Amino acid sequence: MSERAAPFFCPYCGDEDLRPSEAGHGAWECHSCRRAFQLKFLGLLSPANGGKAHERHDD
Repeated sequence: MSERAAPFFCPYCGDEDLRPSEAGHGAWECHSCRRAFQLKFLGLLSPANGGKAHERHDD
């Protein structure tokens, strides 16, 4: 899996005119609605855990 997975649509307006932002890792800019947002992977869901995300550790 790559370090930066690109979103396909803006979560606010649904447009596809997205570009990586220089604001940091996982940051994107929508040039259609002029919003900036950040994506972050939280973890994997476990059915035994009631659907709560596992905490991710980068060791």
